[in-house]
Amino acid sequence: MIYFNNCKTLDEVKQLYKKLAMENHPDRGGDTETMQKINQEYAFVSAKIIKGENLNSEEAEQKVRFSEEYREVIEKIAHLPHIKIELVGFWIWVTGNTKPIRKLLREAGLFFAKKKQAWYYRSDMFKVRKGSNMSLDEIKIKYGCEVIKPNRPKTIRQVQ
Repeated sequence: MIYFNNCKTLDEVKQLYKKLAMENHPDRGGDTETMQKINQEYAFVSAKIIKGENLNSEEAEQKVRFSEEYREVIEKIAHLPHIKIELVGFWIWVTGNTKPIRKLLREAGLFFAKKKQAWYYRSDMFKVRKGSNMSLDEIKIKYGCEVIKPNRPKTIRQVQ
């Protein structure tokens, strides 16, 4: 394992994958071959760790599908400009200047939450009751929040 050999938990694998995807995605200046290698290794290491968690085969399969599904969604939107991507519980939330890219967000499988003024993705594997009256900030406090991509435009420094 080239990239993930020091990872012991699924959370460590996911965190490293997000970092590597941001650095190596073809839409961000990386190359397709490197990204494919990262994806293959991510899938292999994730499955290996999940098998070691003493889950029954159905639970392990569900966890692998869930992990892969979220990886694919994040990969589709990670390169989009002027957005912030956050994992909140089992949901992916996207905020920022999303109006110009709303079609791309829809194509990636996200939905717009009008009350929260944010886009979200959740797996069909998780049953959800009708929408919450909590604000996005309240949801982040309740379930925890991990920023995958901050909403910071890259600045270019002029060298003199």
